[in-house]
Amino acid sequence: MSVELDVFVGNTTIMDEEVYQFWLDGYTVNDAVKVRMEGGVLEECEASAEVLHSDTMDQYRTFQMCERLLHSPAKLANQLLFQIPPHRQAMLIERYYAFDGVFVREVLGKKLSKGTKKDLDDVSAKTGVTLKSCRRQFDNFKRVFKVVEELKGPLVENIRQHFLLSDQLARNYAAIVFFANNRFETGKKKLHYLTFQDFAFCAGQLISYWTVGAVGDNLSPQSPDVYNMVEDMDVDLEKQFLQDLKELKILITDKDLLDQHKSLVCTALRGKTKVFNEMETNFKNLSRGLVNIAVKLTNTKDVRDFFIDLVEKFIEPCRSDKWTAGDMRLFLTHYTNSAHILDTFKHQVLWDRYMGVIKSCILKMYHD
Repeated sequence: MSVELDVFVGNTTIMDEEVYQFWLDGYTVNDAVKVRMEGGVLEECEASAEVLHSDTMDQYRTFQMCERLLHSPAKLANQLLFQIPPHRQAMLIERYYAFDGVFVREVLGKKLSKGTKKDLDDVSAKTGVTLKSCRRQFDNFKRVFKVVEELKGPLVENIRQHFLLSDQLARNYAAIVFFANNRFETGKKKLHYLTFQDFAFCAGQLISYWTVGAVGDNLSPQSPDVYNMVEDMDVDLEKQFLQDLKELKILITDKDLLDQHKSLVCTALRGKTKVFNEMETNFKNLSRGLVNIAVKLTNTKDVRDFFIDLVEKFIEPCRSDKWTAGDMRLFLTHYTNSAHILDTFKHQVLWDRYMGVIKSCILKMYHD
């Protein structure tokens, strides 16, 4: 009785990036073979369908054996089982921890628990991402969260060092961790227009200026080197800062101060925008909206509703009056700067720390 065996002998582990992506995306071996055949690989390599199937299955086995190492990326460089060049290791790690924007958008801000994981069937059906891929991505989020939640130091840097990710991917994971920790509401219908990258940008602002390790008093939110200059970072918003924000209420409770603020802003805006009349008419309502968001951030529920409040109390009214993004930037710039000229307002540093982030987030969230 004859037995056919497929034998492969070599040193450097052969890994086809296309096949790796099929494996990550949750394709079965047969589905991956079908796509490879449709791509013309048989003609290109002058191989039979059986050889292609054998090659695909062999690579799938290799990826499955590597997976436990990818859970702790530093182990990949120190193991002896697979001879993988450094640049190949970096590719394996980066792609393993990459995620689909449509998937992360569905779970952003939710608790990374078994309950959420049970709902992944629905998320898979809604997004078109395979269930296997959804589970991999969710488990990656959870793994990164568990590793970094007890670590001191900059969140982005901790993720980058422990998981050997690129700077951009580490920043994206920092946003996911931050949202999961603070449980920000992102699923309401009026927030559906916002992408993960919109939220990730805002997370970067909040982490850099409103958390325990923030340097909010010393840097402008627009500073490009903010992550490098922060020596300590945390995933929790600074309680004392949130408490201090109550001091800003004077801007809307003191009628003289409110009128003076309106006068300064409108004087600066007159003749510079087509929606000046709308800005002047709605100034007090818009100012109350922004200041009330600040005042209520000591409540956990209001922290969770932060993005809903920005949309409801500021972005939607401006959108209904047909403000452009340029109008928004102009108004927020003069609204923030004019507070420095108010005679009896003594909280300029606190105001700048608050409004710097608010302005950046609103401009990112305002899609005109």
